[in-house]
Amino acid sequence: MTTAQTVASMLLDAQAVKLSPDRPFKWSSGWNSPIYCDNRVTLSFPEIRTFIKNALAETIRTHFPAAEAIAGVATAGIPQGALVADVLNLPFFYVRPKPKEHGMGNQIEGRLAENQKVVLVEDLISTGGSSLKAADALLQAGGQVLGMAAIFTYGFEVAAQNFAHYNINLVCLSNYEALLTEALERHYIKPEAMQKLSEWRQNPSEWML
Repeated sequence: MTTAQTVASMLLDAQAVKLSPDRPFKWSSGWNSPIYCDNRVTLSFPEIRTFIKNALAETIRTHFPAAEAIAGVATAGIPQGALVADVLNLPFFYVRPKPKEHGMGNQIEGRLAENQKVVLVEDLISTGGSSLKAADALLQAGGQVLGMAAIFTYGFEVAAQNFAHYNINLVCLSNYEALLTEALERHYIKPEAMQKLSEWRQNPSEWML
């Protein structure tokens, strides 16, 4: 079993992912979605948490061997990033969506050195907007962003375009296709639901409007 399949299976085991093609969820963006993913749930399962932590660490060793620090994207990427930084024995900090409106007004919490080579850790990639804002904050603060490692991606074309525009390499442990394959094999979904689930990923903003 590949890492993508194993992680997809674990997300289903932890009920971090819910699939409901006939009664879709409503995202904050207003999109209708047949899937809801909350990877923070995996933190409550030590075996799953450990596998994901080690898989992210190995991904960073392989794809970003020059990494000098790990940054978590607030909020869901904070615990994952801290766990990975501990495995790699690297400095850790996290990036807020915007600077604090009180205190020191920090957007980056922790110590980022000038020209430090950083890998961002995120739990979930949809359009990539919030993740890339974090990357931009690091660049503006004088860091070098080598890339981003994430647990799961929906695989939207707009995300691929956004990461390409910023020239940031994204590597994910698992993806929507692997999830659907595992869900089908485990009878989590019926075969007739596959077409509807596949159609959503192709045009999520217009699906079931």
